[in-house]
Amino acid sequence: MVFHTSRSVATGSWIKTPLALLGVSVFSMTAMGAAAAATVAETQSAAQDRQSVAVTIYNDGLALVRDERKIKLNQGENRIAVREVSAQIMPETASMRATDGSALNLLEQNFDYDLLSSDSLLNKYVGRNVTVIRTNPASGQDERETATLLANNAGPVLKYADRIETGLPTNARLAFDGVPGNLRDQPTLVVSLNAEKAGTPTVDLSYLTGGLGWQADYVATLSKDENSLDLAGWVTLNNHSGTAYEDAKLQLVAGDVGRAPIVREAMFKALDGRAMAAVAPAPMEQEALFEYHLYTLPNTTTLGNNQTKQVALLSAGSVPVRKEYRLQGAEHWYNQLRNNNSPELGDKRKVDVFVEFDNKDGDLGVPLPKGIVRMYKGDSQQRALFIGEDRIDHTAKDEQVRLKLGSAFDLNGTWKHTSSKKLADNLYEMSFSIELRNAKEVPATITVVEPIPGDWTITSESQKHTQPTARLAQWEVEVPAEGKTELSYTVRIKY
Repeated sequence: MVFHTSRSVATGSWIKTPLALLGVSVFSMTAMGAAAAATVAETQSAAQDRQSVAVTIYNDGLALVRDERKIKLNQGENRIAVREVSAQIMPETASMRATDGSALNLLEQNFDYDLLSSDSLLNKYVGRNVTVIRTNPASGQDERETATLLANNAGPVLKYADRIETGLPTNARLAFDGVPGNLRDQPTLVVSLNAEKAGTPTVDLSYLTGGLGWQADYVATLSKDENSLDLAGWVTLNNHSGTAYEDAKLQLVAGDVGRAPIVREAMFKALDGRAMAAVAPAPMEQEALFEYHLYTLPNTTTLGNNQTKQVALLSAGSVPVRKEYRLQGAEHWYNQLRNNNSPELGDKRKVDVFVEFDNKDGDLGVPLPKGIVRMYKGDSQQRALFIGEDRIDHTAKDEQVRLKLGSAFDLNGTWKHTSSKKLADNLYEMSFSIELRNAKEVPATITVVEPIPGDWTITSESQKHTQPTARLAQWEVEVPAEGKTELSYTVRIKY
């Protein structure tokens, strides 16, 4: 669908109206655009015209670019080719206004992303004449012959005055009489507009684009006694938008921003290859934005194309932590046993290790964007070694951060079904034992968690359980150093 874009006199906002509603056909609009291009000289705006640029990046690969440039305008109709815009611009979101309030009546905008290359130039010349230049190997002189380019499928097909040939000999090349106007050396936004007066105003161009993303990465260093940690937060920025943003004011939005489903394919795929740039730590300012959080880098920064950059987000020291050993059960065993009276069924289970802390202690108490926390701890020589990582969601202040770092090497358990009987329809009584083993030289407390289905009651147990939720039974079991402890229980379940 083709739109007419104009500025409302009453509100100053831009209005896009389908041409069909205005009684204008796409064909006639194309003719009008061609006529305008023929009569109005094109003015180019490049990066040197830029006064400032601000980039706001969201979590899901979306960014808002606000680009202010000095652009020379003639009174009346102008055709402006804005270069150095994102190759992944969403042209339907582009808007342009003069910062001094002068009226700009936008007539048409086109995003030219058919880039100049040997293949695209050949495709544009299909049906047109080209010059074939051959170098005479004996004389070294160039010989020229005119041919019509019939096709460019896996190579050119050329029609000469007396023959048709495919491809080109090694000593030949093609010459063209010009470059088609819709082929650009880089993605370009072409805007046709009416200006009420001539001048060189500062024009604010804003648009949404893909190809820019960010994520939070955290480095946590666990203390020797494992009672506290130091936390450093970094923001990792990725720019694969097809252009660079020099000295940009950078803002990051943390939160799950709603977007309409995408029904069209991206115009450009993300580019491969990345460079790493380290930036000196600079604390970010943080503020609320609607139901999200906005982080602003205090200094401008340059986002190079195909570059990965890191900037400091936060730093907190001596944050108190808690460690938990957890043996997690599985609900499917209980459901399976309804139809299986095997007197003994063993299930070996690993004991997982969790570390948790509150986002309010030490130097924390600030919103933490979602990302990956990587944990390190020093060995006997105080050499920091990686001990696990986990992903966290957006975490508000005063909330708990809980990280699963892996499974304990020296702790494990075996869950075993010892007996079952059916008491009535959908009523069963089952008995189990869980053997917990500790190969450490120090005792350990293991949290045993059993998800039990249905309406259940524990009728007997070797240790007292708690019930954190309706379907969870939980025990805190002390296991001696280099020893083992057996937990046994009988549960009555009504399905």
